[in-house]
Amino acid sequence: MAVDHQPAESHTVSPYLCVDGAAAAIDFYTDVFDATETYRVSAPDGKLGHAEVKIGDSPVMLSDEYPEMNVRGPKTIGGSPVTLTVFVPDVDATFAKALAAGATELRPVEDQFYGDRAGQIEDPFGHRWSIHTHIEDVSPEEIDRRAAAMFGEG
Repeated sequence: MAVDHQPAESHTVSPYLCVDGAAAAIDFYTDVFDATETYRVSAPDGKLGHAEVKIGDSPVMLSDEYPEMNVRGPKTIGGSPVTLTVFVPDVDATFAKALAAGATELRPVEDQFYGDRAGQIEDPFGHRWSIHTHIEDVSPEEIDRRAAAMFGEG
């Protein structure tokens, strides 16, 4: 019997985070983003070799650092150029929960010209998250108009 190229519970693209402290990161994501842990493989040394959580309908995979295999987290390599975007029912409450749980504010929560209320944090493990609540449906033309006005072009 042939199997599909992608497991049914997966998305076409899913993030895989390397974390110094993967078990603590799972606790943070569970507390802040209401993640559900779906899978965990512990290594004999107590590290997590692989784990999976689900945030809303999206799977996020993660593991501890394994420098000997060139698997390093953002704090070890001096930061990350990647930002994960997560949509939540109440950005203000989630943002406050993240800060209380040890995240660092990178951008405060504000209404955005493209129709979301959003802010950005760095979690205690060095990963950046842009936290959003969609508050207004905005046409592409209106987004262009608002962007031009915001950047002084209109």
